[in-house]
Amino acid sequence: MTQNKTEIRKMRILDLMEEPSYVPMREKELACIMQVDPEDKPELKRILQELLTEGKIQINKRGRYSKPEQQLLTGVFTSHQKGFGFVQIEGREEDLYIPEDQVNGAYHLDTVEVRILPERHGQRQEAQIARILARGTTHVVGTYQKSRNFGFVIPDNTKLPSDIFVSQERSKGAVSGSKVVVEITDYGGAKRRSPEGKVVEILGHINDPGVDIMSIVRNFDLPEAFPEKVMNQAERCAPEVTEADREGRLDLRDLTMVTIDGEDAKDLDDAVSLTREGGNYCLGVHIADVSNYVQENSALDREALKRGTSVYLVDRVIPMLPHALSNGICSLNAGEDRLALSCLMTVNPKGEVTDYRLAESVIHVNRRMTYTSVARIIEDQDPKECEEYKELVPMFRDMARLSSIIRKRRQKRGAIDFDFPESKIILDEEGHPLEIRPYERNTATKLIEDFMLLANETVAQHFYWLQAPFVYRVHDNPDPEKIHRLSLFIHNFGYSMKAGQEEIHPMELQKLLNKIEGTPEEALISRLTLRSMKQAKYSTECTGHFGLASQYYCHFTSPIRRYPDLQIHRIIKEQLRGRLVESRITHYEQILPQVAKQSSQMERRADEAERETDKLKKTEFMEKHIGEIYEGVISGVTAWGLYVELPNTVEGLVHVSMLPGDYYYYDEAACEMRGSQTGRTYKLGEKLRVKVKFADRFTRTIDFILPYEEEGIDDGEGSNEAGSKQ
Repeated sequence: MTQNKTEIRKMRILDLMEEPSYVPMREKELACIMQVDPEDKPELKRILQELLTEGKIQINKRGRYSKPEQQLLTGVFTSHQKGFGFVQIEGREEDLYIPEDQVNGAYHLDTVEVRILPERHGQRQEAQIARILARGTTHVVGTYQKSRNFGFVIPDNTKLPSDIFVSQERSKGAVSGSKVVVEITDYGGAKRRSPEGKVVEILGHINDPGVDIMSIVRNFDLPEAFPEKVMNQAERCAPEVTEADREGRLDLRDLTMVTIDGEDAKDLDDAVSLTREGGNYCLGVHIADVSNYVQENSALDREALKRGTSVYLVDRVIPMLPHALSNGICSLNAGEDRLALSCLMTVNPKGEVTDYRLAESVIHVNRRMTYTSVARIIEDQDPKECEEYKELVPMFRDMARLSSIIRKRRQKRGAIDFDFPESKIILDEEGHPLEIRPYERNTATKLIEDFMLLANETVAQHFYWLQAPFVYRVHDNPDPEKIHRLSLFIHNFGYSMKAGQEEIHPMELQKLLNKIEGTPEEALISRLTLRSMKQAKYSTECTGHFGLASQYYCHFTSPIRRYPDLQIHRIIKEQLRGRLVESRITHYEQILPQVAKQSSQMERRADEAERETDKLKKTEFMEKHIGEIYEGVISGVTAWGLYVELPNTVEGLVHVSMLPGDYYYYDEAACEMRGSQTGRTYKLGEKLRVKVKFADRFTRTIDFILPYEEEGIDDGEGSNEAGSKQ
C-alpha cells in the first residue's frame, strides 16, 4: 500500500471517530463498519497502531478505539495583524500559538476555549480555538475612511487583522480622517469576513489637537470623568482636619517633616522626617490616610478599584481618585494639618531596622521640597538653596547619609538596580512635542526611593509574621531557560555567573552588572539581563521580590494613586484598632485575590497606555527631523532589523533590507545581525550612526537608515549632511 493510501485510510478512521454518533469500537467492529476486506485487516491493524503511536487515537481497557479525550483550556486570545494569534492561559508559562486557520472567528481579547494540537511546527505549542466564551473587544478606535456608498474604520490597534466595514447610515456623519469609536455589530465569524460596526462617537479629525491622545485613552478604555455619585462623595469630604479627626491619633505635628516630589506634582501622598538618637536614625515615613475618606465598598472605593491606578500620560493624568481628594484633603500640603499612617523606624548605622511602630497619626508638613532643590543642597551645596532652607539642611545631609547606608545594605544582599533613563517629553499648548530629554535620577530621587522601599519592606514583614490576609508585591525568579541563555551569551565576553538548574540568586545578576559597568558591552548585557526578568505583580502570597532581593515587600506608600496601597491601609488600621477579628479575616481572604488580580491587570493597562502615548509623541517629534543624522545605540536585534535608541530615548528601526553591502541574517544565539559574505556584525549595545528616513505618528513607527546607504545616489532630495531635511 502506498504512503498516500495509508494517509487516506488514516483520515477515514479519524473522520469516522469525529462523527457525533460515533461510540468507541473494537478493531473487528471498525473493520465491519468500514467494509475492510479480509486481506486488508492486517493493514488496518498497522494503521491503528500508527495512529496510537502518533497520539491521534486512544484505546481503552476493553480494546475499544476512540479520539483521545482532551480537556479544553480556557484563556484570552491576542490577535496578530497577519491573522494568527496567541492564547494566554493563566498559570501556564508560555502562550499557545493559534495558526490562522484555527482562529475560528475569535477576535482580539476574546475569552476562548482551546484544544491543543498534536503537531508542533514552530517553537510554541500550537492549539485551535474550540469555542468563544466571551467577547473581549466590543468597541474599536480608528480612522474613518469614506467610500462612495459605505465607509470603513482602520483600527489604531495594529494587532487587529482587518478594517471594520461601516454602512453609510451607521457612520454618524463621519468624514475621511475622522477619529471614531466604532461598536462591532458582526465579528465576521469563522469564514473570516471583515467585521462590521457602527460609529458611536466621533473624537475629532485626525489632525485636531489632543485627538491623538484621546484616541489612545479610548483604545485602552481608560475611564475619564468620574460618575456623578463618586464626585458627590468626594465633594462631601471635609476640606480640613477637624478636632474629631485628630481624636486617638498620634500627634506628630511638632516633628519636622517635608515632602520631596517633582516640580509639577500635585498629589503629595508621602512625607519624610529624620532625627538622630545617638548613632541611630529615627526615620519617619508618613503616608496620607486616604482610607479615612474612601470607605470600603462606597462609590468612591468601587471606582478606585475599577481604575486600579492613576495613569500618567504625556499630556494629562487620569487619576484613580477625584482631584477634590487627591489634590485636596488627601494631599500632604505644606502648612496644613493632615491625617496619615506613619511608619516610624529606628535604623542603626548598618542600615538595619532595629525597631519600628505603625501608627495612625496627624502631621503638619513644614516645607514642600522638590527633587531639584534637595539635590542642589546635598550634591552641590548650593549657597542660595542652603540659605533658603537653612533650618532643614542638617536633616537633608543626615538623610543623604542614611540613604547611602540603606542602599549599600540593599546592594549587599543582592538587590538589582537598573538605571535606564526615562524620558521627559515637553509639549506646547496644542500638545505638539518641543523637546525630548532623558529624565535622570539624582540624589534626592534615590533618597525618597530608599526610604519608601524600607517602609514597604517593614510593613510587609510585619503583616507576614502576623499571618494576616494581605496584598504583597511579588517578583518571581527569572525563567531558568532565559538565565541559561544569558549565561551562555556573557561567556562570549569572558563573564560568568553561578546559576543553579532551577534558580539564580539576584546577587549573581548584581555582580554581573557591577563587572560590566563602564565597559563597551554594558548596555548590551544590561538590556539582556533586564529581558530575562519577569514582571512584578500583586499577590496574596508572600513569595518574595527577586529584583529587590527581599523576602517581604508590599506597596504601602502611594494610596492616592494605587489601589493595593489603599487596601493595605484598611488592613493596617483594623489591626491597629484590634478589629482584625475572624469575620474580618474571612472577609479579606475572600476579596483580596480579586483585588490583587484587578490591580495587576490595571497596572499593565496603564503601563501600555503610557508607552503608547510616549511612542506617539516621540514619532511626531521625529517627523520634524527627517534627514538628520544621530549617533545611537543598538537596543534590539531581530530577524527583521536593528532597533536603535538615540540619546533622547527615541527608538527606531533599521530594516534588514536597508543594511548595505551584504545579505544579513539574524544570529539569535549571539544576539547579532551577521553578513553572510563579509562577516560584518551588528550587535546589541553597539554604537551606530543613523539617519532619520521616515516617521509616522499614526502608525507610531520611525525608520532609520545608515547614512552611507544613500551616498552617491542622486534622489533629488538634497544633502545627506547632519541636520538636513529630506
